[in-house]
Amino acid sequence: MAQEILSFIERKSPVHSLSGATKLIIFILYSTAAMLTYDTRVLLGLLVISIAIFIVSKIRIREIGFIMAFILAFLLLNNIAIYIFSPQEGVKIYGSSHVLFEIVGRYNVTLEQLFYHLNITLKYFVVIPAALLFIVTTHPSEFAASLNKIGVNYKIAYSVSLALRYIPDIQRDFRTIAQAQQARGIDISRKEKLLKRLKNASSIIFPLIFSTLNRIEVISNAMELRRFGKKKNRTWYNEKPFRKADYIVLVAGSLILVLSLVITFYDGSRFYNPFL
Repeated sequence: MAQEILSFIERKSPVHSLSGATKLIIFILYSTAAMLTYDTRVLLGLLVISIAIFIVSKIRIREIGFIMAFILAFLLLNNIAIYIFSPQEGVKIYGSSHVLFEIVGRYNVTLEQLFYHLNITLKYFVVIPAALLFIVTTHPSEFAASLNKIGVNYKIAYSVSLALRYIPDIQRDFRTIAQAQQARGIDISRKEKLLKRLKNASSIIFPLIFSTLNRIEVISNAMELRRFGKKKNRTWYNEKPFRKADYIVLVAGSLILVLSLVITFYDGSRFYNPFL
């Protein structure tokens, strides 16, 4: 069976052994550091840390390859859109203009603009792998427990857990329905024309929607029968207590955030300017 997208991947690794609350807090600290800075030196340092964590987690690229390809396509579109709507953004930020070649009108290619796009790209490569690792190394129930542990209402936390838990189920339903429809002669492969494929895809989408709605009703009734939401608090079966490794990682994450902010803002600007 094909690997489900954005589903928990069981491994024996130091990342998997950490508490879900620890991973959530570290992800928030790490994302904050990456989002606040445009200092290329800080972003490169965070990128090295991301790669190291990815290696330690024992997650293989092909296991998250589809979603990574989708994100890279979005990154490309984002960079194109930035250049179309603000081709001189780098010049404004860095206060200089080193033109490589002209295109037309205000559209030209400068070192400053390319450097700005490099920083945008680094931000993606720093944050997105960390987000994916957090999702695929944390069991949905443990994720819900970690949200509740940092103060999120357990009803909201449980809703997030259910959403993550049923992503793989929906994918399996999609494949099952698709195979059943193909057995009936409905072709959605590349052999058909695009419009015909889109029309045939509706024979999969509608049964998938109805099966999903039926699942929602079943889960809602089961939760209501068990009086879910009656109490203000609840316990979690998959909650992990903090251990020594969790405290070490939390301290390290806090130090990374503080260090990145100090390096970023020591001269009063979020941007590292190599053109001065």
